[in-house]
Amino acid sequence: MLPKMSGLEVCKILKSDRVTRQIPIIILSAKATEADRLRGLELGADDYVTKPFSPREVVLRIQAIERRRTAEIEDEKLVCGLITLDPVRHQVAVAGKPVRLTMAEFKLLTMLMKRAGRVHSREMLLSGAWGYEAVINTRTVDTHIRRLRDKLGKASSTIETIRGFGYRLIAEP
Repeated sequence: MLPKMSGLEVCKILKSDRVTRQIPIIILSAKATEADRLRGLELGADDYVTKPFSPREVVLRIQAIERRRTAEIEDEKLVCGLITLDPVRHQVAVAGKPVRLTMAEFKLLTMLMKRAGRVHSREMLLSGAWGYEAVINTRTVDTHIRRLRDKLGKASSTIETIRGFGYRLIAEP
């Protein structure tokens, strides 16, 4: 019951786009008929919760979706252009040729590939790859990205620098 566009239309648009289809969607609605619930799920919603609902239930449903998505992601190889990353086997290849990465480089590349097309701040990358909270301005991320680019060779241009903010892995169609 959003103005100008229904939530179901938003769901349909997000799930039909390659860049946004992996975004989990939970529909929270006052529409409680079976037809409404089925329609939402058919259009790609991961869950459909009708009012009234408890906030705790919604949080638990979100956690359940995240557990399923994490298990799916860990089982899948990530591919972006010439780069293939296998998180289960901890392997990376460029154009089919293996590339040896350090743990930090592997974590950085994994973060970028899991959310290809989205900008990652240096602080997000620092926190995700090393587990630190950025209290000071550090160039650690920049140094590791430079080394990662060197190792990726002809696929290095896939990692785009966003001046003054961070990095993005260019999502290819």
